[in-house]
Amino acid sequence: MARKQGSVCRICRRENQKLFMKGDRCYTDKCAFERRGYPPGQHGQGRIKFSEYGLQLREKQKIKRMYGLLERQFRNLFEKAEQMKGITGSNLLTMLERRLDNVTYRSGFANSRTEARQLVKHGHFNVNGKRVDIPSFLVKKGDVVEVRDKSRSKVKIAAALEAVKRREIPQWLELDSASFKSRIRDLPSRDDLTAPMEERLVVELYSK
Repeated sequence: MARKQGSVCRICRRENQKLFMKGDRCYTDKCAFERRGYPPGQHGQGRIKFSEYGLQLREKQKIKRMYGLLERQFRNLFEKAEQMKGITGSNLLTMLERRLDNVTYRSGFANSRTEARQLVKHGHFNVNGKRVDIPSFLVKKGDVVEVRDKSRSKVKIAAALEAVKRREIPQWLELDSASFKSRIRDLPSRDDLTAPMEERLVVELYSK
């Protein structure tokens, strides 16, 4: 499957927001966004004025890249959010948060969503006692996500759990690091998401 190759730090600079795509490095002074907080390219330091469409597109790109989805995946998820009861934008963000790769990242089993996606695809996690290797799998309230017994000695997972103190575990998750388990206490709500996102712009973009 197609994935972006090359520096992911350019993505944070392009979207003018730290997306924490490099894990623990994003919390150090080596972070490229902290050192060069302007868009990449020869015109990056010039004044940029976006049109209404440009603002909508940038917001869509930012959210899509933050969660590591391809365009078709993101569009399909949006269409599902449209068919659900409630506010489309909030439904979209809730489903993005419920993805297994995001849950493993939020729980502290990985330092980034990219690393979490790789660990899930390699079959290092169980959901309710059954092995699941699909990053887009949507967890439900009451589900238990745990690291498989054979994977608990992996250096990446151990390092991520050590570094999880740098970021807070969301209230809708309950982490038991001693047993390598995370329980879904409740489904995430819009108020649980602290990252600056304007989902209404995505809805407006796809509604054209």
